[in-house]
Amino acid sequence: MGRSGDPRRVGSVLKRPARDLTVAPQTVFEHPLNERVRTFLRLEHLFEKVDYFMLQYDSWATRVAVEALLDVTAVTARSDLKTDIAKELERNLTALNRVARQPGVDQVALERVSRDLERALDGIAALTSPIGQTAREDDFLKSVGQRSSIPGGACSFDLPLYHHWLVQSPERRQSRLDYWLQDLRPADTAIRLMLSLARSSATPREVTAAGGFFQEALDLQAPAQMVRVALPGGGGLYPEISGHKNRFSIRFMNLESRGKPTQTPEHIAFRLTCCIF
Repeated sequence: MGRSGDPRRVGSVLKRPARDLTVAPQTVFEHPLNERVRTFLRLEHLFEKVDYFMLQYDSWATRVAVEALLDVTAVTARSDLKTDIAKELERNLTALNRVARQPGVDQVALERVSRDLERALDGIAALTSPIGQTAREDDFLKSVGQRSSIPGGACSFDLPLYHHWLVQSPERRQSRLDYWLQDLRPADTAIRLMLSLARSSATPREVTAAGGFFQEALDLQAPAQMVRVALPGGGGLYPEISGHKNRFSIRFMNLESRGKPTQTPEHIAFRLTCCIF
């Protein structure tokens, strides 16, 4: 088992050479180690989906953007989400203040990030209603959401008003989407900023999974927020990651064209990042 204090321990005791997967272009797999980061990662994914499809002219792309927006409103329905985001922004600011006292810190970069966090915190504090309330309470979106839970339920004969809106100009559709997103953008900005800080909070290290399996205990004094595993894109392996604040494990699975994926018996060298910020 690899330990936090000695990340190369596994690789040093192997008797046969590991398959080196650190030289090709990388695909990164992430796994949250607490429920807060799990929610943030889901929302980041959904916001990216909304932003990608809402800027396209095709009405089918607008449908996908609306579906993603409905998912955002479901995730943000939690009454404590606004408080969680504010607390996490404050925790990040406190951590940066501690870092500022360490020698060799780039003070200009640190101040820039601190200002970004403060602006994000101000944006959350300025919200006078729950996150996503505008979209959640919109009658038009409610009707689309109710029918979308039925397979094919949002087709033109079920929702003629939705069909009418979808054939409007792309500018009108985007304007409406912008309106629905107005009280979601502060959360979007804050979450993307915090996840960016977490991802850059540690240096990736090269480790080895003996027989396709890797396990590591985590430092409880500096709890990790999430784990990142980098593998070459387009390869035949993918990681199954499980874990919590005390430890995590990774199994590298062979992607079979048929049948159930199986754990590789090979020793796999990969890049691991334990994001602690």
